[in-house]
Amino acid sequence: MATGAAAHVLIIGGGGTGGALAHDLTLRGIKVTLVERGEITSGTTGRHHGLLHSGARYAVGDQESAIECIEENTILRRICPGSFEENDGLFVALTDEDMDYMELLLKGCAECGIPTQQLTPDEALRLEPLLNPEVKAAVRIPDGTMDAMRMPLRFFATAKHNGAQIHPYMEVKDLIVHDRVVSGAVVHDHVTGKEGEIHADIVVNATGPWSEKVAAMAGVDVPIRPSPGVLLALRGRLCNMVINRCHKSGDGDIVVPQRGLSVVGTSSWTVDDPDDLGLPEDHVQRMYEEGAKLIPAVKQAEFRAAWSAARPLIGSKEQADTGRELSRTFKTYDHKETDDLEGFVTITGGKGTTLRGMAELCANVICAKLDVQVECATRETVLLPHTAYYAA
Repeated sequence: MATGAAAHVLIIGGGGTGGALAHDLTLRGIKVTLVERGEITSGTTGRHHGLLHSGARYAVGDQESAIECIEENTILRRICPGSFEENDGLFVALTDEDMDYMELLLKGCAECGIPTQQLTPDEALRLEPLLNPEVKAAVRIPDGTMDAMRMPLRFFATAKHNGAQIHPYMEVKDLIVHDRVVSGAVVHDHVTGKEGEIHADIVVNATGPWSEKVAAMAGVDVPIRPSPGVLLALRGRLCNMVINRCHKSGDGDIVVPQRGLSVVGTSSWTVDDPDDLGLPEDHVQRMYEEGAKLIPAVKQAEFRAAWSAARPLIGSKEQADTGRELSRTFKTYDHKETDDLEGFVTITGGKGTTLRGMAELCANVICAKLDVQVECATRETVLLPHTAYYAA
């Protein structure tokens, strides 16, 4: 294995985590090749609702994830100027049970360092006139919205500018393993139709809900539960802030404004194959029903689209039923430590908001293995615009 400046890292997966990792490693002087079987961000990254999480949704039951979200929310606003609608969000209480939960929410947010502002019904309705008029109270938190493709594309653009080789439509068919060492991958180029090998000192599995499938190519297990959720896009901007239901995470409890659309989400279940998610009609109807409890105009809004996307949740089959039981945190597996397999690292879990932090954690592990003693610089490095990805 080459170390230091001579080292080469192959990243499998062209979602936000892979792009952020390519960016981090190139800033540390490491040669990077990234392959993605489809277009960049064509997996889970490009299919989420575009929420810049404040962490408030997790402040009651998953504080590790909540703290990760608010920290990365702050960093992303700094390094991706112009990428977000900094429109804030509301947690809206409609019932006495919601009001009881609000006390837990305020306490959890305070413990996690998430700013809050309590609002009366009149104050909430002045901010969002289409809210359910039966609103009892609301809490303002620093949510935001983003384009699910363009924000992560800034990481790819900057990595590419700094020398990373990025290959969309290049699918990994197998990993090259000999004597408990992973030294590269067998790839199929869907553009040319050719197959070949890419050799590297470390191979990183950054494939999100596909992590278990890629890890199996090396004969190891990664405990991932792909957890799809249905999202519903409606024509018309029914709110200008992100509207959340003030209760324990459930179906259809958020409306995210996206330009001239309103995205209602989401449901949750688990599957074995992230390429076979389905789109249950009853889940789509549930988005209408639950979304209308927050904003009654959801019922009459014109349908634009419905789709599903798989969350890469860390946990075994025995731990999950709907997927809501599992944390939204992230983890790096050095398979030398977990499986006595050298040259192979997996980064998985997390959310679109935490992609940079995920990459920093993984890059630190990689640099320790390669004896690269360069600190992470991504917390302060302002990213190139997404359009720079397409520039020659």
